[in-house]
Amino acid sequence: MPKEQAINLFHQGYNCAQSVFAAFAGETGLGQDAALRLSSAFGAGLGRMRGVCGAFSGLAMLAGWKHGNLTGEPADKERIFALTRELAGQFRAEFGSLQCRELLGLPADAQEAARPNDRTAAYYAARPCERCVQFCAQKAEELLKM
Repeated sequence: MPKEQAINLFHQGYNCAQSVFAAFAGETGLGQDAALRLSSAFGAGLGRMRGVCGAFSGLAMLAGWKHGNLTGEPADKERIFALTRELAGQFRAEFGSLQCRELLGLPADAQEAARPNDRTAAYYAARPCERCVQFCAQKAEELLKM
């Protein structure tokens, strides 16, 4: 199941975006390596800048793959934008925010380096990331069945 694969990838050290997106590599036809590379910059709120949650970014990428526009027509763009906004509303309802910084409870002025944290039991216990990955992988499973 892709949801379990997403958590497995996260526990292997992949970032939240990679964990969600690459769990569905078979469905996209990209292959695992391409999916991991494509989604790698989106982790930790885009390059560890703590913006939009990486798990949600992985979900949004899958939404675009399945339902994205192939033309520049406004109606085509509106469909994927509406779907993305709907998914964002569901994520916010579950977690209270779409922003990595807020999900982690970090102050707005906190300065962080690009270096990721070590993955320890304390790391997993102190963060909602695992739940965010699970939630987004579940939504992706539902989305890809549409």
